[in-house]
Amino acid sequence: MVDRWDSLPAVVRQAAGRHLGTVDSVVAVPGGQNNDLAAVVHTRGGAVFVKAVRGICRRMRWLRNEITAGTLAPSVAPAVIFAEDVEADGEPWLIVGFEYLSGRPADLSPGSADLAVVGQTLDRISSLPAPGVRGLHERWSVRDWWSRLRAVAPHVVTGVDVDQMDGWASLASQAVRGDRLVHTDLHADQFVIDDSGDVHVIDWGFPGAAASWVDRAFLVIRLIQVGHTPHDAEAWAATRPGWPTDGATLTAFAALVAGLWTYREATEGTGGPWVHAARDYAAWRVGISH
Repeated sequence: MVDRWDSLPAVVRQAAGRHLGTVDSVVAVPGGQNNDLAAVVHTRGGAVFVKAVRGICRRMRWLRNEITAGTLAPSVAPAVIFAEDVEADGEPWLIVGFEYLSGRPADLSPGSADLAVVGQTLDRISSLPAPGVRGLHERWSVRDWWSRLRAVAPHVVTGVDVDQMDGWASLASQAVRGDRLVHTDLHADQFVIDDSGDVHVIDWGFPGAAASWVDRAFLVIRLIQVGHTPHDAEAWAATRPGWPTDGATLTAFAALVAGLWTYREATEGTGGPWVHAARDYAAWRVGISH
């Protein structure tokens, strides 16, 4: 990862400079591991959030997805100020400048006043079409994550009816099918709430086309993570339009997400408390769906 602006190849900095003008200072953004550069660049015209990725890879595809989201979700996703492909020393680079958003993350804890504005923001997103965006039902073509998990980490599924969980998960692809824009990776830090109460949603690396309720279902897991009961988290989601009335739809979603996330945690180490929350949600859903 490139830690400093000055460490970027000169041709990449020059490409950005054509859009940015004079650069006064650069402040690296912690946690930008999906990019070779993630920084707030201060110029005479104001601050710009700049991301850069080197090489044809998944990270570059994710950054291109963020460009797409800026077009599909205007006023919700950060606006794209510039985007340029550059070759430096025989390697491709993608450098993108986004609208710089100042604000705080959402508070998703029980009783938080932010829950209302977060819900309204999800309503805005779920009303947006997703032309040209790959359907989440296509990304969810693998349906036996629990069986795969049993093969690589059998201790994790002790006491779990793996066949039952795979059975529910096999229904998820059809359950989430739709044509609305979904973020698919929402958590508290993805919401930026400014002093006036306006809300933006950042980090659109994994957008999809899906049913309008899907982002709320992902957020249900995050609500459980921060202290809501599964019942209360679902009750909050059900106050928004379009929430499924068919419990099997939600059980299928919960079973697939819990299996997928737990498998990735076991095989890639990409886990955290949200994985345990997803398993808690799936267990609860299966229990009430008997």
